Amino acid sequence: MQTEEKQITGQPGWIQPPFILGIDGLSHEELQTELASGGRLVFFEYCISFVFFTLRHPSPIYFLRRDQWGWPRGLPYTLISLLVGWWGLPWGIVYTPLTVLTNLAGGRDVTAETWGQLLRPRIETVAQRDEGRFRP
Repeated sequence: MQTEEKQITGQPGWIQPPFILGIDGLSHEELQTELASGGRLVFFEYCISFVFFTLRHPSPIYFLRRDQWGWPRGLPYTLISLLVGWWGLPWGIVYTPLTVLTNLAGGRDVTAETWGQLLRPRIETVAQRDEGRFRP
């Protein structure tokens, strides 16, 4: 199974990751500038319960500019949790308020963790392929 990847202009070896929503069309420099000026990479959570077990799952990562609020993007995940998260014993009652609070607070900020890993693996893969050590 192949993952669709798009080359981002402005940086050799910079591949746009398919799991971050909202960075379409941004070059590496533009994304770096946006993050330095207060942009964030966040994910939201949702909770689904089935009487005897509960699932707590993260959303894809979203890019939010410094002037964007996170809670509107997290609203669908909050509604899912409110509708079907409470019904599991005992974890539905515990996880549902946690997911709702996380989403209403604008999501969980993972900028540092994601940005640190975003460019490095792609450059290593491209360098290995160019040197002939990596054969797809």
